[in-house]
Amino acid sequence: MSPVQPSRWWTLVLAAAGGIATRLAFPEPGWWATSFVGIALLYLALRRDSARWNALVGLVWGLAFFPLLITWADEAVGPVPWLALSITEAGYVAGFAVAWTWARRGTGVWRSAWWQLLTFTLLWVAVEEVRSAWPFGGFPWGRLAFSQADSPIVPFAAWGGVPLVSALVCAVGVLLARVVVTVRRAQVLAASVAALVALVAVLAGLLVPLPTSAQAGSLHVGAVQGNVPGQGLDAFGEREQVLQNHIDGTYALLDQVDQGDLDLVLWPENGTDIDPQVDEEAARLIDDAAVAVGAPLLVGTVQYPPTGGRYNTAVLWEPGVGVVATYTKQHPAPFAEYIPMRSIARRFSSAVDRVTRDMLPGDSPGYVPLDSPRLGRTVGIGDVICFEVAYDGLVRDTVRAGGEVLVVQTNNATFGWSDESTQQLAMSRVRAIEHGRATVQISTVGVSAVIEPNGVVTQSTELFTADQMVTTLPLRTSLTPAARLGGWPAWIAEALAVCAVVAGAVGASRRRADAREVGA
Repeated sequence: MSPVQPSRWWTLVLAAAGGIATRLAFPEPGWWATSFVGIALLYLALRRDSARWNALVGLVWGLAFFPLLITWADEAVGPVPWLALSITEAGYVAGFAVAWTWARRGTGVWRSAWWQLLTFTLLWVAVEEVRSAWPFGGFPWGRLAFSQADSPIVPFAAWGGVPLVSALVCAVGVLLARVVVTVRRAQVLAASVAALVALVAVLAGLLVPLPTSAQAGSLHVGAVQGNVPGQGLDAFGEREQVLQNHIDGTYALLDQVDQGDLDLVLWPENGTDIDPQVDEEAARLIDDAAVAVGAPLLVGTVQYPPTGGRYNTAVLWEPGVGVVATYTKQHPAPFAEYIPMRSIARRFSSAVDRVTRDMLPGDSPGYVPLDSPRLGRTVGIGDVICFEVAYDGLVRDTVRAGGEVLVVQTNNATFGWSDESTQQLAMSRVRAIEHGRATVQISTVGVSAVIEPNGVVTQSTELFTADQMVTTLPLRTSLTPAARLGGWPAWIAEALAVCAVVAGAVGASRRRADAREVGA
């Protein structure tokens, strides 16, 4: 099947429009259906059989998508790192376009629209996985699945995780593009079939069951959003005030509950940048607040080991006892919490020197055991910190280790009024569905939220306000198919993608050899 090839420059217009349409699918505004349009436009823009040109097309799509998606990076660390990250991520889309060009040259893919659908989708998912892991641990922001928190497709996260949801979004986009192609050729039946399959793929998620009932009792939880005195990188310059804000917020819970009513109180990441394990006054303030509400506190703090560096840590503070359990962030953010290649990075931005002590990674899953006298047992709290919610394996490990609820402790103060917090909330909602766990996203400044195991938000807060939430979370112990499968869907997609590219390259080589023999 020979593709209909649009003019070269028109493909760049299609690519730019596709990148913008896909950006609109993410918060804000979160118009999830535009992700299908964005992928359809990319597919149509890549109809020419030139790897070099298609690399440019992919780059244009990426440059129309990523800078608009992560404007919060400019807010936090300035234009140079923001643009560097955007260009790097756009480069992955360029690489995808090259891989697609090669893979499509295989005889089977070239001749079959359905093989094109499968191959395009596999390649997209594989590239998402690669950029989520490399370099420096990867950057998963912008995966198609994270645009679908309100979509009928998102329940499939419980079956195959984020890779399956991204695959379905991509497949629907390709099907829409096939509708356009076949309509132009007056192939009414083919267009109708493609449109029907796309519609079924979108609506089929409505049939996927998402249980929300408690399997092992429930947990009464309070969550404290304390707010900070300022914004940006200087938001935590007044550490004592930030700590006091969260102390005050903890006491404010007593306006909604009586002492002893709560099983756990949640503070955000950086709820106190004064380590209560070292500072006696911070320890006294936290313990007094814990005693007053009659519940343990999960406190986001920092630790400074004598060997250098620092840890981003959550400590479980038992009233009258102190720290009884901890979790240390496993995936510090490169160029924000630690600076790789500092001497080279400094040439592009002097802001790297504001990170004076590199953050060190923890080495254990985010499982925090909570002794619950009311339930008469230990409850598993699955904890991830900030951007860790974007990484499949880190969240999955907390659940497989015994997490019966999920907690996402985060600090969004450095991102100002940008869309970063709502984009992160969309990820938390997808994770709740993926693992069938009630989830609380608790932030220093918002957006904080309570999320049911089916992804529905039942409570939320506004940005840059002091607020508290009280809720009852269903405790669930069963593992979804996605949690059981682990990384296998992604690994299979990557392996098949490699096979498709190799097969396409070999097929094209054979066709060229046959052509030379005929010419001779």
